[in-house]
This record gives sequence, C-alpha cells and structure tokens, in this order.
Amino acid sequence: MDVNDDSTGTRPAPAARDPEGVDADFTQFVTAQGPRLLRLAELLTGDPHRAADLTQTALERAYLRWHRIESDDPTAYVRRIIVNSYRDWWRRRRAREWTTDAVPELAEPWDVADRQAQQDMVNAALSTLTRRERQVVVLRYYADLSEAAIAAELRIAPGTVKSCLFRALNRLRALPEFADSGESVGRSQTRR
Repeated sequence: MDVNDDSTGTRPAPAARDPEGVDADFTQFVTAQGPRLLRLAELLTGDPHRAADLTQTALERAYLRWHRIESDDPTAYVRRIIVNSYRDWWRRRRAREWTTDAVPELAEPWDVADRQAQQDMVNAALSTLTRRERQVVVLRYYADLSEAAIAAELRIAPGTVKSCLFRALNRLRALPEFADSGESVGRSQTRR
C-alpha cells in the first residue's frame, strides 16, 4: 500500500508515522546538543546565518536516519554531516561568491558587546587559516577530539592532523591579538 494512498493524496499525520517515539527522542537530542552543534558550525563558517543553515541541514539528514544512528553516537554522526556539508559548501562557494571588505551591519537582539567582540576576534583569527587548518583547530579545541578522532573524521592521516595543527597554531600565535607578553606559550625553550 502506498503512503499517499488516501483519497486526499496527502501523507499521514506525524503521529501516525512515529509509533516508537522517534520524534520525542530526536527532539530531546536536538535540545541537548543543538547549541553545541550550531556553535561548531559557526566556528567553521564564521557566519551565524550560514551556520544555522548548515546545522539545520545536518539535523534534517540525521532525522531521516535517526532509527539507524541513535544507538551509536548521534553527536559524532551529526558533527560529521556538518563538517562534510561545510566542505561541500566551501567547494561550491569558490565558484560563486567573492568576499568584500565591507561587512553589513547586523542588528541582533542577543548582542552583548564583550561576547560579540570575542567571537569576532576568534572568527577573524580562524579566517586567516586554510580550510583544513580551520577544520583541525575547531575539531581539536572546540569539539575536543583527539588527533586520531580528527584524522578519522576528516579522513586524513594522523600526521597530517599534527602538521596542520602545528602550522595553524603558529599562524595564530603570530597574530597581534594573540601575542603573549614576552612568554612563549606552547613552545619549548631553545636547546643549547
């Protein structure tokens, strides 16, 4: 029997399609993990609106496969969808969009000056990195993944993760906003 087999040609109501409470489980997952996944996407894209779209797309894809992924680690699954969708977006973006120096002013009701300034500084610093370096830094320091987990997530060698992380951290340390007051943080002292 076809799903659209009733006389109106519409699909059954969500309650009829969800006898096992999948919607409730998924809603609970989104409530618990949604803000963290959105922040991950914001750090990857540097744009809160594009990040919201990316997160929404990832959650939509996860919902369609929820019965298969909920027994595993759904957070890792959705995180991988976000990273892969970001990669796809980045590839498409190169052909279509050009960045400009003029940034439009956006009024946001939750704008708190210090928090916004800090987010802007982090996003500006991350924008100086290459796409791969940015992914590695965000997954290492925001998602708190190990080098092996990052390698598996991005499908690259662990050595590549280490070298990308090394180069990215050196680039970030060179930025004036992250410059130390004479101390060498994270660097070993020169040997004699």
